[in-house]
Amino acid sequence: MDKNIIFFDVDGTLVDVRPAREYVPESTIQAVRQTRKNGNLCFLCTGRSLAEIYPHILEIGFDGIIGAGGGFVTIGDDMLYHKKVSDEDVHRVVDFFEENDYDYYLESNGGLFASENLVPRLERIVYGDLEHDEKAREKKEKTPSHFINSLIEGEIMYRNDVNKICFLENKNIPFQTIQDKFSDAFQVIHCTVPSFGDDSGELSVAGVNKASAIETLIQHLGIKKENTYAYGDGLNDIDMLKYCQHGIAVGNAKEGLKKIADDVCDDIAHDGIYQSMKKYHLI
Repeated sequence: MDKNIIFFDVDGTLVDVRPAREYVPESTIQAVRQTRKNGNLCFLCTGRSLAEIYPHILEIGFDGIIGAGGGFVTIGDDMLYHKKVSDEDVHRVVDFFEENDYDYYLESNGGLFASENLVPRLERIVYGDLEHDEKAREKKEKTPSHFINSLIEGEIMYRNDVNKICFLENKNIPFQTIQDKFSDAFQVIHCTVPSFGDDSGELSVAGVNKASAIETLIQHLGIKKENTYAYGDGLNDIDMLKYCQHGIAVGNAKEGLKKIADDVCDDIAHDGIYQSMKKYHLI
């Protein structure tokens, strides 16, 4: 029997990020482990860099990672390829963001590096008013954010290991300004995290995407395209779902993704991925 390969987006697909503290549904964990026992391969296919793929995700067990939206691919502990932002482009983005009071962070496989005022702003978004609201302080104590706790502050932002640069909305500068200024060297993606604001976004290496990474990987592994499955929830998963033979949107996905998907399963919190993988005889 030919081996199947299954790709999982992380945020909103493999991981439920709707609570303050993210978690992977137990049924999804069971599905991943069972299909690998059956001889199939499971890969993360995410916008996250290694620094944001936390132990509770890796402990499930995967055969590798497509990370940074296709910027790097690992098979086990081996790096198949890694495309990083050039030093020159990091410098000009950092200079622009600092001069214009942006809150932003640099994603690398070695860490998530935060600008000066990012963490306090994110804490207001995630928890509330920590200074004046006791419930906000209780929320931070009881359900601390994996993401906020992983941010590294006070480091030099001119780095040579950057996969992507993510920024929060700046009310004084429209998103189109970022598009116009940096589209020569970057893929400029609009509002990948809604809580970051309508004019938030990310800058990734031009030409990098999930579909091209999947194509490179399956060719390297010798797996047929007709044996590819992908699960996603966001508009940045469109290319992945269109490329794979079976592109499946989870029930909590954006409507735009559901429209182009080959199939739609139930919400991830209602065992959607588990039931879908049973339907396709992957478990």
